[in-house]
Amino acid sequence: MRIVRAGIVDYETALAEQRRVHAEVADGAAPDTVLLLEHPSVYTAGKRTEPADRPFDGTPVIDVDRGGKITWHGPGQLVGYPIMRLPDPVDVVAYVRRMEQMLIDVCAELGLATAPVEGRSGVWVLADERGPDRKVAAIGIRVARGVTLHGFALNADCDLSRYDIFVPCGIRDAGVTSLSAELGRDVTVDEVLPIVERHLTRLY
Repeated sequence: MRIVRAGIVDYETALAEQRRVHAEVADGAAPDTVLLLEHPSVYTAGKRTEPADRPFDGTPVIDVDRGGKITWHGPGQLVGYPIMRLPDPVDVVAYVRRMEQMLIDVCAELGLATAPVEGRSGVWVLADERGPDRKVAAIGIRVARGVTLHGFALNADCDLSRYDIFVPCGIRDAGVTSLSAELGRDVTVDEVLPIVERHLTRLY
């Protein structure tokens, strides 16, 4: 697996790079590759996004071909785009479960207990005295020619107010959180990066 730390990359540039690498991996011309980066602030909508989920104030949204609904990407959030060939027969649900477990392990190493929630993708801090279930990592993927696209977004120390103008992932009865908010200290993308890298082999 090749890991690329790409730094800060605008969304559409990263999407074009994903597609370029995807073609190489699908053609057998490149190894499985994971792009790890941050985006400038951007809202993206997956194929299942409904009109009522979109920003209430008319903020622009980029429509993309991944699964899932609408989400936000921006500074303080580590985004990972694994571009890898899945074994035959392709089992997308199993791949998503492996990604969830990878992110659960990353959070655990940082001292935060998280879990999957039945019927909802991503990684969650379960309801407690501080509030209802709240998502710390979002997942939205696509598989073409047996090779994955898109991936995960893990909130490290991002501005959570960015989630206030839309319905994150179309979920109205839960919240969004970050590693910093839950752990009560500043957890940066730079701190999270090497931990994620160590756990990426869980995706196989």
